Amino acid sequence: MRTAIASRVACAGVWLVLVSFPALAQQEPKPANSPNTPSSDQTAPSPTEKPQSMPAPLEGTMRLVARRSIFFPDLALDKHALTPLQKLELATDNSVAPSMVFGDLISAGIDQATNSLKGYGQEYGGFGKRLGSALATSTTNQYFKTFLLPTVLHEDPRYFVLLHGSAAKRVSYAITRVVVTQTDARAEHVNWSEIAGPLMAEGLANVYLPSEERTVGRTFRRYGIRIGVGAAGNIVKEYWPTIFKRLRLSDSMAAPSQSP
Repeated sequence: MRTAIASRVACAGVWLVLVSFPALAQQEPKPANSPNTPSSDQTAPSPTEKPQSMPAPLEGTMRLVARRSIFFPDLALDKHALTPLQKLELATDNSVAPSMVFGDLISAGIDQATNSLKGYGQEYGGFGKRLGSALATSTTNQYFKTFLLPTVLHEDPRYFVLLHGSAAKRVSYAITRVVVTQTDARAEHVNWSEIAGPLMAEGLANVYLPSEERTVGRTFRRYGIRIGVGAAGNIVKEYWPTIFKRLRLSDSMAAPSQSP
C-alpha cells in the first residue's frame, strides 16, 4: 500500500511539473494601476494592494477559458453567484471533464501495476474494476463538494484564478483554495465543501471497494491522497490560462468580445 501511495504521489508530481513548468518559467507582466497610462514607467503595486485588473495579454485568453473550458469546467471569471441548478450542472461537467477521466485512468493504471486494491485481482477485469471504482468515487466526490455541500452552505465551488504575482504567491494561493473559498455573497469562508466532500465520497466508496479497504485508517489515507491531488490540481488550474495561451489552443477558437 505504501508503494502504491508513493507511486501515485510521484506520478502526480511529475505530471504537475511537466504541465506547469512552461508557465512557471515565464511570468506574465503585472497589470498597470490605470488602464489609461503607459505601463513602462508605472510603479508596481505594493504586495498588500490588489491589482485592479488581470494582465492585459491574458485577459482575452482568461475570458475564453472561463467561458469554454472543457478541461477544467470550474475555472471562473464571472463572480455572479451560481444557482443550485448551475452548481448541479457544474458538478456534472466536472465529473466527465477530460482532466478527471485522465486522472482516473492514471490512478487505475498505477493501482493495477502495483497490485493495489488486491481484491480486484490483476487480470484485465481487475483493471476495469479499478477504473470503475475510481470513476465512481470521483463522480460522487464532485456531487458532494460541487453541488450538495455548496448549495447547503452557500459556498461557491468554482476556482477563481489569481493570474498575477510571483510563482510562490500563485502556488500558495492555489494550495490554500483547498481550505479557503468564497461564499455566494463573495466573502471568504472556510471551504467546508472541499474539506468534507472528499471524506464523504471516500466513506461511500467503502460500499464497493474490496473488504481490506473498508477500515477507518484506509479511508482516511485515501482521503488524504484526494486532498493532496486536489491541491496539485489547483496549481494546474491557476496556470491553465497561461498554458492554454502558450499552447496556442485559443487560435482554433473564436476570440471573445472585447471588454469596454
